[in-house]
Amino acid sequence: MGKVYLIGAGPGAADLITVRGARLLGMADVVLHDALVEPEMLEYAPHARKIAVGKRCGQRSTAQQFINKQIVDAAREHAVVVRLKGGDPMLFGRADEEMRALEEAGIGYEVVPGITAALASAATLRRSLTLRGVSRSVALATHSRAADTEAIREQVNADSLVFYMGRDSAPDIAQQLIDAGRAGSTPVAIVEACSTPRERMLTLTLEALAMGEAQLWLDPAQPSLLMIGDAFAERKGAVKTEEAPSVAGMLNAA
Repeated sequence: MGKVYLIGAGPGAADLITVRGARLLGMADVVLHDALVEPEMLEYAPHARKIAVGKRCGQRSTAQQFINKQIVDAAREHAVVVRLKGGDPMLFGRADEEMRALEEAGIGYEVVPGITAALASAATLRRSLTLRGVSRSVALATHSRAADTEAIREQVNADSLVFYMGRDSAPDIAQQLIDAGRAGSTPVAIVEACSTPRERMLTLTLEALAMGEAQLWLDPAQPSLLMIGDAFAERKGAVKTEEAPSVAGMLNAA
């Protein structure tokens, strides 16, 4: 029986993985990796067999039950198996299901944390998630089209809101927050493909987000993070971000 390491790959850049994560990748016989893991990250495991088991929104992906089986089967054949997950394994990564499958099979495992996209994006923007005097609380959330209003009302109480996997639902998220009492003038920052060569940043208001202005800018092929709250307001000396294209301007240009 081998051992499985659930490793957080971090937000994108290969050198943002932890030293422990990189060392274990170098020892791996098999690496089962997410779709969002950058190709350069896999170079840390030159001798390992690489198996893509990624999930991408709106695209055909590997069923979680089959991923669980692949991890267990690999551990029965190899000494060191790495399950490489984007960001941090314990945040929106289905790690709990994989850990339960390993426990039921009697296979030992270890979780190696990684830098999650919210922290990396705050660093990229040079905006603190917990800005003194402005933001004392942070909510990390995902949004589904079936999300109930009560969940949005709970999230609006946090000073800084960070939505993962919210690109397609961005206007709906913004409108629900406004309906729940958030001001339309609330600053919004969007970071796309954080820490990679494809990285882009955008700032706009919650009202503009609700009107769909970010949808004109967002690349559907790239992961993005919505960051909402006064902590993300533009300030002198901070990194410059792009301005949202105006819906009216786009229509006039057409």
